[in-house]
Amino acid sequence: MPRPIAAPLCILALTALALPTAAQDRILIDHGGPSEAVLYIANADGSGEHALTQPGTRDYNPAWSQKGDWIVFTSERAGSADIYRIHPDGSGLERLTDHPAFDDQAVFSPDGSRLVFVSTRAAGYANLWILDLATRRASPLTTGNGGDFRPAWSPDGRWIAFSSDRGSDLPDAKGRWEILHIVDIYIVHPDGTGLKRVSEHGNFCGGPSWNADSKSLVAYCMTAQQTWDFRSHSRPQEGSDQLVQFDIATGHATPVAAPAGIKLSPRVLATGQIGYLQNDATSPGLFYSDGKPGPKGRILESAAWSPDARLVVYPRAKSVDSNEPHPMWGRNRNFQLSNLWMLPAVNRAGDRFAFTSVNGDGTCSLLITDLGKPARVIYASKSYKTELMLSPQWSPDGRQIVFGIGSFSAFLDFSIGGKTPLRPDNGGAKIALMNADGTGFHTLTSGANNNAFASFGPDGKHLVYRTSGPDGEGLRIMDTDGTHITSLTDSYDNFPVWSPRGDTIAFVRRVGRNFNIFTIRPDGTGLRQLSNTSGNDAHLAWSPDGSRILFASSRMGFKDEAPLTGNPQPYGEIFVMNADGTHVEQLTDNQWEDGGPAWLPARVTPPTTTAAVH
Repeated sequence: MPRPIAAPLCILALTALALPTAAQDRILIDHGGPSEAVLYIANADGSGEHALTQPGTRDYNPAWSQKGDWIVFTSERAGSADIYRIHPDGSGLERLTDHPAFDDQAVFSPDGSRLVFVSTRAAGYANLWILDLATRRASPLTTGNGGDFRPAWSPDGRWIAFSSDRGSDLPDAKGRWEILHIVDIYIVHPDGTGLKRVSEHGNFCGGPSWNADSKSLVAYCMTAQQTWDFRSHSRPQEGSDQLVQFDIATGHATPVAAPAGIKLSPRVLATGQIGYLQNDATSPGLFYSDGKPGPKGRILESAAWSPDARLVVYPRAKSVDSNEPHPMWGRNRNFQLSNLWMLPAVNRAGDRFAFTSVNGDGTCSLLITDLGKPARVIYASKSYKTELMLSPQWSPDGRQIVFGIGSFSAFLDFSIGGKTPLRPDNGGAKIALMNADGTGFHTLTSGANNNAFASFGPDGKHLVYRTSGPDGEGLRIMDTDGTHITSLTDSYDNFPVWSPRGDTIAFVRRVGRNFNIFTIRPDGTGLRQLSNTSGNDAHLAWSPDGSRILFASSRMGFKDEAPLTGNPQPYGEIFVMNADGTHVEQLTDNQWEDGGPAWLPARVTPPTTTAAVH
């Protein structure tokens, strides 16, 4: 489902994509995360900051060895996320893992001979693994479909603490489809024995850090609802979580004195202070439990202090104001993946792209780019808050574009399982249609219902769209002149896409607490459920020949503690399957939120130039 709009953006036109081989399918993806992340080292007070790694990739989640001679970190410089190490002076860069799975959040054992890290190399779920640095052999430490995160090795080497959502019910956030993150602190011996939950179950406690005695640890704790509030883009600027000390033998919890505010990823330091990350809007940076500040500015996910607490290493992220399509790593070399922001749409010929932009002046624009030419605005609304445009789709002949227009809440604040009433102040999102040359804008629907996510039938004469509100919910089919509306379904259904073959419409239906993929014939017969997993499947796209379906899914769960990632929801992995639901394959495996895939015809040469649109 679409990411909440956080702040005005500036979108640039498309740029060069790597030429695929003849056998490759080309996919555009709405890929989240920063454009790059660079590791920096500074004194504990923030002075003397200088770069440790070079720009051009994403380096994050550093951790210091006990001797202070190595820093281990995650990098995407070679494709998938892998573990690297480097000396604090920037020398000796060395790759430690080389696996197509997602490897992240590594920390050293006290003697420096091993690492514990998070990996999806077993069945795609985030579990803990141990790496022997001498042999480079990795072995699993934890298993299961729940996520295990943020490992911390005790100073005496006997225990590994970690946070986990294993066995947790992940309920919906209040009035939302996104889920809360219920996380507990666990400990386990490095040989996999003695697994024990330390924190009381029911809310969130994460980021464990050991005290020097190896008998207690410190974590940050908050309510389950706060795990959504703190990562949503509309999060309140006030509010606070707690630093809590846990006795590992008894589980006794004691609050730790620290300033008010959001305190993430705490680290117990040699000085006795606790360093933590604060990523609020007013004063982001690193701080200490005595109230003193460290390095200022927005820092990605976590930081690590040297054993003597004199130095700190941390990632600073940057999002380039372009969102240019950029080649992405994927698990299957037969698919060439590239990123593009805001639910891209490609015409049937594959030589024109449509996308929307939330601009710096608060307006919203619908843009088109031809291959090798600058993007141009074909329609601009007065305000993205009241006239946000989402999910443009091309007519089969490429002459028209259909899209939804309305306030963001009009698209999304509809009834979810009867939990959220329609907001009458929205007035309903509408289906709009216009010519690709920028003329002929008009709306096709009216009234209080929220109507959105329209898709052309292959004959170019009919549209299927989603509706919800006082006049009923489900999928509707109408003529492109806005007449002859017929009801296709009457359940909570969304994201309909008409197959290029014309015989089938794929869509997403809420079943219990999950969103699954269905297909139905345009005459309302032949309803068929294609997916049945725990989580949300959404953002559907057909292959040009109608034989396969792309979709985004949360079925693999979280890969990290939700308050650290900034992702509104855990789904973000792109999958592909046959049109009958068989041969399901995961294409992406990263910690960023991926969605909105678009399938490009293979025969067309990609764009080659860039031009700014402000």
